[in-house]
Amino acid sequence: MDLRLNVGLISKYTNKSQVARVLTEDWVLREIYCPSCGENREGYENNKPVADFCCKSCFEDFELKAKVGKIGKKVSAGSYEMMIQRIGSKEKPNFFFMGYQNQVWVVSDFFVVPKHFFVPGIIEKRKALSDNAKRAGWIGSNILFSQIPQAGKIFYIKNGEKTKKSFVLKKWQKTVFLKQIRNNESKGWILDIIQCIEGLEKDVFSLQDIYQFETVLAQLHPSNTHIRPKIRQQLQILR
Repeated sequence: MDLRLNVGLISKYTNKSQVARVLTEDWVLREIYCPSCGENREGYENNKPVADFCCKSCFEDFELKAKVGKIGKKVSAGSYEMMIQRIGSKEKPNFFFMGYQNQVWVVSDFFVVPKHFFVPGIIEKRKALSDNAKRAGWIGSNILFSQIPQAGKIFYIKNGEKTKKSFVLKKWQKTVFLKQIRNNESKGWILDIIQCIEGLEKDVFSLQDIYQFETVLAQLHPSNTHIRPKIRQQLQILR
């Protein structure tokens, strides 16, 4: 995998957003395989509302979000209303995230978040634009990476280090069962329990270990008054 962006493509572009789009999309098409089946992807036509890339073998769709520098705790995701609609849609794509260095034009971080990890809880609603703005009243959104379990962030490249293809494919397959859970509330519970397990940083844990998160889970799910039975139910599903 070559981490260099092809700067020879941008000689005719002056707009920074166009430069970024051309370089990053070209790199994905050249270097990135589908995390679901391992085959190469193809690009959609520009401005397709569903996604940027598709896999012709397993029919997974992918949308790319790239930024200069490190990918922080959140990334802009466009219209809040549209993002929430997409999460509930059958056509929602998986998301590629890229961090790159524009001084040397190389990719430093690249990972995919499978679409089955997207629930309303990971989308942050931003303040509406002021009355003086061109799009007065428009409400944007952010994707909160802190709300996504580590199991849902599958790295191809991390801090410039490449990940083996076999590891990427294996990690993707581990969470495919989440596709079967259609209800966002039910899926939200599963994802919260996964984060609790990850927070223990143990290979082996007990039920009592997970009960330590009872207060946190009660705050996340205030309408549920039977937290411990719910914890046991979700652990059975995960097992």
